[in-house]
Amino acid sequence: MTAALLALNARTFRSLRVHYNYRLFFTGQIVSLCGTWMQNIALPYFVWNLTHSPLAVGFLAFCRFIPFTVLGLSAGVVADRLDVRRLVICTQTASMVVSAALAGLAWSGTATVSEAYALAILGGTVLVFDAPGRQALTYRMVGRAELPNAIALNSSMFNAARVIGPGVGGVLIAFVGVGACFTINAISFLAVLASLLLMRVSELIPVERTVRPTMLRGIREGLAFAWSAPRVALILGLTVVVTTVGFNFHVLVPILASDTLHAGAVVFGILSACFGAGALTGALLVASLGRATWRGLLAGVAGFSVLMLLLAPQQSTLVCAALLYGIGACFTLWSSNSQSILQLSAPDHLRGRVLSLYLLAFSGLAPLGGLLAGWLSEIGGTELAFSVAGVVGVAMAIFAWSRGRSLPTPTRAPVVAPSTSR
Repeated sequence: MTAALLALNARTFRSLRVHYNYRLFFTGQIVSLCGTWMQNIALPYFVWNLTHSPLAVGFLAFCRFIPFTVLGLSAGVVADRLDVRRLVICTQTASMVVSAALAGLAWSGTATVSEAYALAILGGTVLVFDAPGRQALTYRMVGRAELPNAIALNSSMFNAARVIGPGVGGVLIAFVGVGACFTINAISFLAVLASLLLMRVSELIPVERTVRPTMLRGIREGLAFAWSAPRVALILGLTVVVTTVGFNFHVLVPILASDTLHAGAVVFGILSACFGAGALTGALLVASLGRATWRGLLAGVAGFSVLMLLLAPQQSTLVCAALLYGIGACFTLWSSNSQSILQLSAPDHLRGRVLSLYLLAFSGLAPLGGLLAGWLSEIGGTELAFSVAGVVGVAMAIFAWSRGRSLPTPTRAPVVAPSTSR
């Protein structure tokens, strides 16, 4: 047993031990992501305090994710054309500027909701180019053999920050205000920028790019690949529907805390942290399994949706926190298997475009999903919103199970856990 645990530990952290550039990146990201999660919970709370309208919070989600709808396909082509390290330096700098602007707005005391919406659009535009660039940079830091391990560690880091950031952010919002969260996030970007600038460029894995695709040709090639692989198309379709209807916690959790549970910012932060703790648990579990399977994907979707149905009628903070923990774990099980099968099925020259297709599927209809969640909460509270999400998710899990049975059995792929944020 001891030998097995030591072997698991050695395998789990191999990328950190072997690759200097990845150690730098990991350290900078863990600092920056904690700040990002503070901002992620502060922004909807900021809009809620300005408007006290669930629909207004839903429209904030529309503003944050409409760039994915408009620019999602283009972002993958950009990642396949440019030096991804330089691309990520630019996007992280731009994100720091947006956070600083939000901080100034919050501290001014004269903020309007339209200004918050405008900065949300700018932040979303930066993120749509940053996400595929960061994931493609992971490959260049560790290479193909270590890629599954490194991305699993990215997921663990992301979800650890999801635990720390909301918990600290909730306390800061309650005792200092949302401006503190935006300020800390802006400062935290200095850590990741330092890590990027200190990298040994000579140690980055070279990539073969015989032809740099034009924008239209690159988009067509990415779509053609997805269309030619039935299981890839099924995963993308499942992701579109379930995330659009069901993954709207940035809208629903602040409303759940304020309206349903009649609690304040601290409970909001605790609920957000519980989802993150579950997602972290799921990421570590998936990393320990070391393989991605279709069965694991479907189990994650089904568990995610059933727990959402159980959450819908709850009025107890403790029960809601426990269910959100389970939902987070099932989400990671579903999304990590999805991304593993997609990313490792693609040829190297299409990596950025495959990632952008997944991000588009995950967030491309999030603007409509946020509005839908806000509208359902407006007319029927969070009970109606969670119930609709759960029913749709269960239906899609059954459909994917039925459709998947008629497709060829996929080759088992090493797990590539997600680092996508919504």
